[in-house]
Amino acid sequence: MLTHGRPFLPARWLQTAIAVFFIIAIHLPKAEAASMPPETVLQKWYTLSLALIRHTPTYSPPVASRALAYLGVTAYEAVASGSPKLQSLAGQLQELKPLPPREAGKAYDEVVVLDAALAAMMHDLFSNTGPSGQQAIRHLEEELKSTAASTDSTPETIARSEAYGQAIAAHLAAWSHEDGGAVIENMGFPWSYELKKGPEHWAPTNPLSRQQQVPLLPDWGKNRSFAMPAGASCELPPPYPYSEDPSSAFYKDALETYQIGKSLTPEQKAIAFFWIDDAMGSPTPAGHWISILIQIAEHDHLPLERQVDALARLGVAMADAFIGCWHEKYRYDLVRPMTYIRRVIAADWTPFLLTPPFPEYPSGHSTQSGAAAAVLAAIFGDPYPFSDTTRERDGAVPRSFNGFFDASKEASISRLYGGIHFRAALERGFEQGKCIGAYAIALKTWR
Repeated sequence: MLTHGRPFLPARWLQTAIAVFFIIAIHLPKAEAASMPPETVLQKWYTLSLALIRHTPTYSPPVASRALAYLGVTAYEAVASGSPKLQSLAGQLQELKPLPPREAGKAYDEVVVLDAALAAMMHDLFSNTGPSGQQAIRHLEEELKSTAASTDSTPETIARSEAYGQAIAAHLAAWSHEDGGAVIENMGFPWSYELKKGPEHWAPTNPLSRQQQVPLLPDWGKNRSFAMPAGASCELPPPYPYSEDPSSAFYKDALETYQIGKSLTPEQKAIAFFWIDDAMGSPTPAGHWISILIQIAEHDHLPLERQVDALARLGVAMADAFIGCWHEKYRYDLVRPMTYIRRVIAADWTPFLLTPPFPEYPSGHSTQSGAAAAVLAAIFGDPYPFSDTTRERDGAVPRSFNGFFDASKEASISRLYGGIHFRAALERGFEQGKCIGAYAIALKTWR
C-alpha cells in the first residue's frame, strides 16, 4: 500500500531488508587476483557508505552530505599523495592544513594507502552506526586487507603504506571534528527552540512526532564550509512577501502547488518517488548524486585520478550546498505549503510526499541538484547521456537523462510534484546551487 505516496514498510520487513542489504553490501565480488585494482577498493567503500547512510539514524540529508565530502577528500588525498598528476587540497579547503608527508625514498603500495585511509575514515564517520553497520565495516576492512596489496609489496612496504593511509585519515578526521557538524544530538532536533511567531514562519507539520515539533539542524548553516568561504557566500533574495491575497505572488505560488498536487499524472508521481531521497529510506540527495557518479565511473572505466577528483569535487559541492541552503532556510524561516494551503486554500489538502521538518525556502533538492549538475557538467561536459538505477531496488523504475542539468531540473521539479515546495523555492534554490558549485569547480587539483 501507499501512504502519502510513500511505501509503507512494516518494522519486521524493514529489519529483514536492512539485514539482506548489508549481506549484499559486504559480500561484493572478490577480485580473482591477490592484487586488487584501486578502483575496486574505492567502489567497495563507497557502496558500503551509501548503505550505512540508509542505516544510521542520525544521517539526515545534511549529515550525509558532510560524510560524503570528507570521504571524497580522504580518497582524493590518499591518491594525490602518490600521484604526479594531482595536487593536495590543503590550503584550498577551509582550514585544511598540509597533510603528513611520506617518508622520502621509501616504497609505498598505493592501493594499501587508499584502502587504509578509507577504512579509518569510515570508522570515524560512522562511529555511531548500529552493530550490523559496525560489522559491515570490519568485514570489508578485513577482506580488503587480505586482497588489496600488490603481490610485489614486501611486508614492510605494506605496513608503511597502511600506517600512512591511517595518518591521512587521522589528519582529516581531526579537521572534520572542528567544523560544527561532528556531533548530532537528538537526531538533529534541538532540545530547545523558540518558533518564530507569525503566519509566514515555519510551523510543525507532523503532529505525531515529538522531535519534529522543532525544525531539523537549525544551526547547520553556521558550520564551516569546504570550498565556499561561508554559508552566506551565495545568499538569496527574500521569498515573495507573505500574503493571503489571491492576487499576490505568494498566493499564486501556493495555488500552483495545490492545483498540481490535486491532479498528478502517473509520470509526475514516478518522478516525485524517484527523487524522494528521504533519510533512512534512501542514500539521501547527496548519496543519490554520488551513486550517479559511481555508475558513470564504472560504465566509462574512468581512471582512478579522475574518479577521486570527481568524487571530491562533487562531495564538497553538495556539503557546501546543504550549508548554504540551510543558512537561507533559517534566515527566512518560511512556512511550508501544507501549512499555508490548509489554512488559506483547502483545509483537507494532503501533499503527495510527507513534508520534511524544516523551513521551505529554498528547496534543498534544488540547491543540491544545481550544485551537482554544475560540477558534473564542468567535469564531463553537458549534454552527457546516462541512466540512473539508484532507486531500482526501492521499486523505482530507472530513468535516463540527456545530461546532468536535465536530471537536476527533474530532481528540482519533483519537490513541486510532491507538494512540499513552492516554485520560487525551486528556481532560486537551483541558482544558489550553481553558485555554490562554482567554488568546487574552481579547486585546483591537476598539476
